[in-house]
Amino acid sequence: MEYKVLNKQVFTSGNYTLVPIRFEDRYDIMQWRNEQIYHLRQDKPLTKEIQDAYFENVVAKLFEQDQPNQILFSFLENGNSIGYGGLVHIDWISHNAEISFLLNTTLIDPNSYRLKFMMYLELINQVSISIRLHKIYTYGYDYIDYRFEPLYKSGYELEAFLHEHVLFDGELVPVRIYSKFLKK
Repeated sequence: MEYKVLNKQVFTSGNYTLVPIRFEDRYDIMQWRNEQIYHLRQDKPLTKEIQDAYFENVVAKLFEQDQPNQILFSFLENGNSIGYGGLVHIDWISHNAEISFLLNTTLIDPNSYRLKFMMYLELINQVSISIRLHKIYTYGYDYIDYRFEPLYKSGYELEAFLHEHVLFDGELVPVRIYSKFLKK
């Protein structure tokens, strides 16, 4: 499938590639989301039925839209799916979007995560420039520090720190919002 809104569909840097989200990756994505539900804005585990319906009723329609509210990708390393993400909550009037990223749970250790997230940020930056976004940002719970380091190294700045913002494991934790302004 190809996104109508994108002139270029595949974004590559070294061994890493973003391709329009693949239907074949939907159950891996479901598994990763369920395993990492603790830090997602997802209130219950996904089932195959829910995932199939989402891909058929939401994702499939994104490809034909002139201004979709999200553009999702499969994230590949050496041709193998290792994660997914994209630009979500796209505001076509203000030219900004939130970055979404989820890595295969088995690949999450601080060093591997840092490297793969850095590569992902480089690729999603290319996508953002190609659709002429002015600003991209991401939202993260403030309890896993190593997840923020790649943002600093990729030119993102802390834009907001929201105290006691999200209930996590019975405790209200802060949220950080990092943003990056893209060069025109």
